Amino acid sequence: MELGAFSISLAVKDLAASRAFYEKFGFTPFAGDAAQNWLILKNGDHVIGLFQGMFEKNILTFNPGWNQNAEKLPAFTDIRELQRQLKAQGVTLVQEADETTTGPASFVAVDPDGNSILVDQHV
Repeated sequence: MELGAFSISLAVKDLAASRAFYEKFGFTPFAGDAAQNWLILKNGDHVIGLFQGMFEKNILTFNPGWNQNAEKLPAFTDIRELQRQLKAQGVTLVQEADETTTGPASFVAVDPDGNSILVDQHV
């Protein structure tokens, strides 16, 4: 199962302080808007999102259709197919993609330890 690009979305208390901290580890801004309280940082192929006031817990994020540079892949498994495969294996989803649509969509699962997994297709 190919899930696309991977990042971790961090729920931060102070965007500027978190940005400064992760920059010490070699991360640099890649996308986002600090005025809207979110930034995406990169260090090589490693991607982290900093989100102030948008959600309560950290989230594992996968982006079908994108590589680690947020560039569209020439071929990928659509999110609705990934959703069908996971549901067929007994994975319970707390939010589902509308299978009657095409293009961008998302679904959310929660692992046995309470960690949220967001699968978020932008293409």
